[in-house]
Amino acid sequence: MATTLISGGTVVSSTGRREYDVLIDGERIVALLEPGSTVLGSDLRTTVDTVIDASGKYVIPGGIDAHTHMEMPFGGTFASDTFETGTRAAAWGGTTSIVDFVVQYPDQNVLDQYHLWHEKAAGNCAIDYGFHQILSDVQDSSLSAMDELVSEGVTSFKLFMAYKGVFLSDDGQILRAFQKGADNGAMMMMHAENGAMIDVLVQQLIAEGKTDPYYHGISRPWQAEEEATHRAIMIADVTGAPLYVVHVSAKQAVEQIMSARDRGMNVFGETCPQYLYLSLEEQLGAPGFEGAKWVCSTPLRARAEGHQDHMWRSLRTNDIQMVSTDHCPFCMKDQKDMGVGDFSKIPNGIGSVEHRMDLLYQGVVEGRLSLERWVEITSTTPARMFGMYGRKGVIEPGADADVVVYDPNGHTSIGLGKTHHMNMDYSAWEGFEIDGHVDTVLSRGTVVVDDGEYRGRAGHGRYIKRGLSQYLI
Repeated sequence: MATTLISGGTVVSSTGRREYDVLIDGERIVALLEPGSTVLGSDLRTTVDTVIDASGKYVIPGGIDAHTHMEMPFGGTFASDTFETGTRAAAWGGTTSIVDFVVQYPDQNVLDQYHLWHEKAAGNCAIDYGFHQILSDVQDSSLSAMDELVSEGVTSFKLFMAYKGVFLSDDGQILRAFQKGADNGAMMMMHAENGAMIDVLVQQLIAEGKTDPYYHGISRPWQAEEEATHRAIMIADVTGAPLYVVHVSAKQAVEQIMSARDRGMNVFGETCPQYLYLSLEEQLGAPGFEGAKWVCSTPLRARAEGHQDHMWRSLRTNDIQMVSTDHCPFCMKDQKDMGVGDFSKIPNGIGSVEHRMDLLYQGVVEGRLSLERWVEITSTTPARMFGMYGRKGVIEPGADADVVVYDPNGHTSIGLGKTHHMNMDYSAWEGFEIDGHVDTVLSRGTVVVDDGEYRGRAGHGRYIKRGLSQYLI
């Protein structure tokens, strides 16, 4: 097996930073060595196959994006990134593992959909991948499938309190699924929005002629998110199941999560880059139909109400535990433009899998996060939350050699023709400037990106058979 030495860099973990050389043998990290160490020989650089010079740079565990939707069918179309294009873009941005959602609609068999997602991903991924399972219509067969899927390494299940006739489960169905999760140890995930409230508001706004993308945000008020978050927490409390609330965007929903955690509950929250940087006024409120680029759910919130600053603060205080992307890209042409004249028909989703690591690093530059917290919320906590830690999310002997060499003195300009490898005809992050740069990316010891060149391949990525959450109280 090939050996690689990453030399001269500063290894950053969730708990600190230290100058180490990282020795990789094949697909695994085998040693962390102090500079100048002769434990493994007087001149290790001459005996390994490859030396990567990381002088002046950070050496961090590869990013883990635990919320993606590759090829997702939604609103009469499909997310524009395939497993091949989406994982390639992820690699460009320093993400070396994703956890994608298996979609199950009410008329579909849960296990059949799980096998279909394996067919979609196998042989196509540039990086490693795991699966969560969406449950859209909880029946007895769904509950028995949950046990089988846990044994297959799918140890997290997502339900919805919105999208009637598509994904919505009623509270009784959610209760039964949570009871099963409490029994088999699975992490229960929730899209927390009051769908009945939203459906009425959408109808009323359309009837009033308020059809621009801006009104997507108005139709999904923070109160709908806070109420549903509270309701999900109460169901988790009744059943004893752990709860992970996805794509939290409203500061009031954070308060619900914080309160539950203060009571000792296993309740966790995720936010996304769009809820840290983008807003109702500036993006959804862009002139004409331009705001469709940023239609997603939960929606972008009003900057005037302070949601974005609250999200950053919640990341610092661990009231929100991690950042994923909810990567679900659609092109403007022939996809987003399906909603011209009716915002409710705009496919919901933003493409960010390529930029998450950079966007969060900019938070370090601006003093919003520590360097260690950056690593924690983008890699270590996702690994622990979803049963991958020890193999993923850490640079230590025995771990997979998923490693990023990040240059704090580099620069990244985001936008079409600059840094953009997702299969989209626009960038939701056009014009963003990052004071740092992903220089080299290794996936299980193989260099997949180096010095502005993609060196990976479809089929390199392997399925991650996950264990139960390692983050529970």
